[in-house]
Amino acid sequence: MSRVGRVERTTKETSVVVEIDLDGTGKVDVSTGVGFYDHMLDQLGRHGLFDLTVKTEGDLHIDSHHTIEDTALALGAAFKQALGDKVGIYRFGNCTVPLDESLAQVTVDLSGRPYLVHTEPENMAPMIGAYDTTMTRHILESFVAQAQVALHVNVPYGRNAHHIVECQFKALARALRYASERDPRAAGILPSTKGAL
Repeated sequence: MSRVGRVERTTKETSVVVEIDLDGTGKVDVSTGVGFYDHMLDQLGRHGLFDLTVKTEGDLHIDSHHTIEDTALALGAAFKQALGDKVGIYRFGNCTVPLDESLAQVTVDLSGRPYLVHTEPENMAPMIGAYDTTMTRHILESFVAQAQVALHVNVPYGRNAHHIVECQFKALARALRYASERDPRAAGILPSTKGAL
């Protein structure tokens, strides 16, 4: 059974199409018009081994906020759709990723309940190209709201803004990969004592 999610989201501000295959090989085709964000979504697909297609056209003449936010919302919805009934998955995943001087620790529970805890170093550079670094938290908030997962992201230290953000996406990719993979010992079993995720 394929685990593919596809979401189209159109507003007066953006037009977004996201498709994700959780059992892919890391094939990525991403275009949002925000170069650094494209780079981060590329990391998400490659390190998660998700086949990921993202096509976004947004009101970049205003700024990148709507484009980034609506893409994250569509990505979260597509991820949830691809998970299906969640029977037989590991459910929990975590990963710690260093990138030179920066370190990211990510833990996820595909719980059906959206919750985000996010910490990163203060006084980061405000921009990476056209990417507002305050948007990282908002991306995660938007993804969590639609994917309905509990996500804890902690960057205890780091100096370079590019590294601080990138290690978060790499660790997120791996944690989502581990949590969403099928557990061969739990085939046919929903990993929840409540009977629902």
